[in-house]
Amino acid sequence: MQLGDSPADAEFRAEIRDWMAEHLTGEFAQLRFRGGPGDEHMFVQERMEWERHLAAHRWTCVGWPVEHGGRGLPISQEVIFHEEYARAGGPGRAGLIGEGLLGPTLIHFASPEQQQRFLPGIVSGTEYWCQGYSEPNAGSDLANIKTTARLEGEGDDARWVINGQKVWTSLAQWSDWCFVVCRVEEGSQRHNGLAYLLIPMDAPGIEVRPIRQITGTAEFNEVFFTDAPTAAHNIVGSVGDGWKVAMGTLAFERGVLTLGQQMAFQRELDEIIETARNNGRIDDPIIRQKLVGLWVRLRIMRTNAIRTLSLASAQLGREAMIGKLYWANLHQEMGEVAMDVLGADAMIIADRYDSHEPLDALHRLFMFTRSDTIYGGSDQIQRNVIGERALGLPREPR
Repeated sequence: MQLGDSPADAEFRAEIRDWMAEHLTGEFAQLRFRGGPGDEHMFVQERMEWERHLAAHRWTCVGWPVEHGGRGLPISQEVIFHEEYARAGGPGRAGLIGEGLLGPTLIHFASPEQQQRFLPGIVSGTEYWCQGYSEPNAGSDLANIKTTARLEGEGDDARWVINGQKVWTSLAQWSDWCFVVCRVEEGSQRHNGLAYLLIPMDAPGIEVRPIRQITGTAEFNEVFFTDAPTAAHNIVGSVGDGWKVAMGTLAFERGVLTLGQQMAFQRELDEIIETARNNGRIDDPIIRQKLVGLWVRLRIMRTNAIRTLSLASAQLGREAMIGKLYWANLHQEMGEVAMDVLGADAMIIADRYDSHEPLDALHRLFMFTRSDTIYGGSDQIQRNVIGERALGLPREPR
């Protein structure tokens, strides 16, 4: 593990920093620090244009193999890209789910024909994806899914017909495609009989209903499938491989993006500290101690993330299992400290549901972080994963 930059990495860091300073200007200047958690509804079309601008300069999918349209960067430089992107105020990535989740899944599990069809649209920023995993009774218990798909027709006319409901589907209202885990073998249970399907969001029989959050925005959605079709060849792997492919996708969620996330958290902490200086709360020893504690924990987050990525090549994946539990609680506490810093002003929110800018940054941070310990695997589930898979403790009684 190397915490500092090598000469080559330092040169690459300067290149990214200079490029962001030059290009995040003009029409894109309004996007700085926008579109992150709790703010995904802002500047959607403009961020898609920014995604295409990144692609034109080969700054999408930088860690992907060259043969699949990426730059083939080593992990150290991939980390640097995400750190400097966040440091410069790069907007929330419109292509995040495609680049960070689906793309690596297709590279590892898909057929060459599927890779040729779907990877270029992700690299170019012209096709956007959402994830169809969770259901009303299958959130943390993903193996309990009820959404079904049946195969109809023959030859070129063969297609999957999907029925069911997915929930908490981020960005579904703006996505072109959805990767969906379905039950395809009648009578199958748990991890068996599943398939991983790629479904166009403009197919007939798909209805998207936004879910309004306490932030007043609707970043995620319910998605209903009523005899919604997709071509028979839009299955990744084979019938019955759905669980294996789905778990592969989740593994990519804990990758280098954590370092960019850490930089975004640092930016939020800087804003909290600046607010404390401006309103005098920085002189309160208890507030000051809380701010120092957050600063230290952010340094730990970065060190652990780099350590985990360094171990990845040695197949020591269990170290990564602490990551989500750690950052979710850190970020949630950051939102609470932000309210401590605001003091009585924390209770004042101006018409948060009806204005164009529903919440200021610190209130948005607090509201959104209420969900950090739930989405992406609740704290309870994370602790079970650590206990059972990392530490080898007995399984929880069922």
